[in-house]
Amino acid sequence: MAAQSMGYRVAVLDPGDESPAGSVADRHIRSHYADRNGLAALAELVDAATTEFENVPAASLEYLGRRARVTPSAQSVAIAQDRIREKQFLASNGFAVAPFAVLATDADARAVDPALVPGIVKSARFGYDGKGQIRVDSAAGIPAAFAAMGAAPCVLERLLPLTCELSVIVARNDRGDAVTWPVAENRHRDGILDSTIVPARIAPALASEARGIALKVAAALDYRGVLCVELFVVGAGLLINEIAPRPHNSGHYTIDACVTSQFEQQVRVLADLPLGDTRAHGPAVMINLLGDVWFGAPSEAAEGGLREPDWRAVLEVPEAKLHLYGKHEARRGRKMGHVTCVAPTLEQALAAARTVRRQLRIPDEGEA
Repeated sequence: MAAQSMGYRVAVLDPGDESPAGSVADRHIRSHYADRNGLAALAELVDAATTEFENVPAASLEYLGRRARVTPSAQSVAIAQDRIREKQFLASNGFAVAPFAVLATDADARAVDPALVPGIVKSARFGYDGKGQIRVDSAAGIPAAFAAMGAAPCVLERLLPLTCELSVIVARNDRGDAVTWPVAENRHRDGILDSTIVPARIAPALASEARGIALKVAAALDYRGVLCVELFVVGAGLLINEIAPRPHNSGHYTIDACVTSQFEQQVRVLADLPLGDTRAHGPAVMINLLGDVWFGAPSEAAEGGLREPDWRAVLEVPEAKLHLYGKHEARRGRKMGHVTCVAPTLEQALAAARTVRRQLRIPDEGEA
């Protein structure tokens, strides 16, 4: 939609018959991400291509890259879509990460340093929104967790006492010019992003350090496009949690709160246009709308156990901007949309967000 607003026509390759992106694109190619016929059809249509999420095979991007401009590159995506490669890349380039171990075999799982527990076993591939993760409280539990992952490659990360979680969205172009948006403070529930608060309620020096780290990661990757760098505040320092080679859920606030959204910026880099201004119009709070919102109490639920949320009540909050993604089936834990509250002060934005939560019966994660 950002590309279309700038005069471009858009083709989407997606296997779903009811793809939200495909429903608004000029052309929807219904094909698996690794299907060469589908990729060839896309390559014939487009001058430039990008990816919406990191589970698109890097090999598909490499194939497209021989026929069209592709950003980010297949190499960058290959690093970010594999937790083992990602951790090793970050550590080898001098970035601070949580202590970790690679679990490639059952022998690895049985030989882990006990100092790494309690920890979390995470699948190396295809994990997101809390999926593909198992907490372990002792070294004895690691082999069972590894087996529960199907004995596929994993990483074990040491659990650390976090002050808060941050993210920085950075955009970088072919010439190495790079910009960041304001540092975001993120809160999660059940492993899924619940809300994003901007600006993050941290010291200016720490915010500056976070932005500097994100810029350095993008440079180390020789990255092209929009990149999210997720960070943990541990004590007085920062550790990188993970990187995402795409516009990110925690950057959705930029649609309403910034001069240039992360999506427009992705188009600008893809089309080799100048980078846009990333300044915020004001403080903002973004609330994720999960499929749970559609499930009311049994006495209120419509046929099939679902009820349509009261969007009128949400939009009675003047600071609220509603975004629904056009997904046809609401499921618990599925991201169906978001609401961004933009206000002159952070206190006003937080108050508006609390009102939205009450209207939609979303548990308050204690933003205030």
